[in-house]
Amino acid sequence: MTLSILRIATRKSALALWQAEHVAAELRAAHPGLRVELVPMSTRGDEILDKPLATIGGKGLFLKELEVAMLEGRADLAVHSLKDVPAELEPGFTLPAILPRADAADAFVSNDFSDLAALPLGAHVGTSSLRRQALLRAVRPDLSLLDLRGNVGTRLAKLDAGHYEAILLACAGLERLGLAARIRSRLTAPDWLPAPGQAAIAIEARNDQPDVLELLAVLDDPDTRLAVTAERAMNHALGGSCTVPVGAWCTLTERGLHLRGMVGDVNSGRLLLAEAQADGDQAIALGQQVAEALFAQGADKLLGR
Repeated sequence: MTLSILRIATRKSALALWQAEHVAAELRAAHPGLRVELVPMSTRGDEILDKPLATIGGKGLFLKELEVAMLEGRADLAVHSLKDVPAELEPGFTLPAILPRADAADAFVSNDFSDLAALPLGAHVGTSSLRRQALLRAVRPDLSLLDLRGNVGTRLAKLDAGHYEAILLACAGLERLGLAARIRSRLTAPDWLPAPGQAAIAIEARNDQPDVLELLAVLDDPDTRLAVTAERAMNHALGGSCTVPVGAWCTLTERGLHLRGMVGDVNSGRLLLAEAQADGDQAIALGQQVAEALFAQGADKLLGR
């Protein structure tokens, strides 16, 4: 069967819609004549904004409704920020394409201060990420860290209203929305590790629809897939989710893959760090190796295991 139309399930936020439109444009370019339509929908993760994400079920809340739409035949694929995709997918789903990664750094955003070091003692900083909170605690234990939920526009509006002296966001999201001018400074690896898979766009589909998977596979970027596979394998081995502060950054070198991983403590700012190298075909084993090195340092205690 030759498909003539693909329907993309997507969240309704501006960033999610941008990413879905980007995938749609790439699919149309790769398959002339193919119709691609968006199916916007709201998820529980979008609707529950008065509680930290870690306490209401984690990032999987952003996927459930989209997966139901695919199971019911209302959509053929879903587009996600890969960092929001759990390390282990629900049965029956796969990631046939991961697009080239954008800027994986975190963004320091402030109207009055140029970077973290310039913040006054006790300044209020907003972020909903436990990873970012742990990293902040490590470098600026004096700061007052406040939860910050909502889409990019909502978060920026709260900053502009004076609720925070600064907030942390992903550079990739701001750049994709044409808001790169809001970035005052970039927080980058290896000193500041992003979330596993940060800045990569993932396409999810049912694994029992080979015709759909074939159309999507052309968008897969092998180098990005290798890097994020190692990061996600480390996260999975740690039992990681948005309920634990985990960072990872994998790069491709002449010698293969190099992975640096982190587990942090939100309360003390203690950071456990480990790194290792492996051949390019050993991404999963590399992730597991770094996770084991972190466990050897006591990561299980920080992870509550």
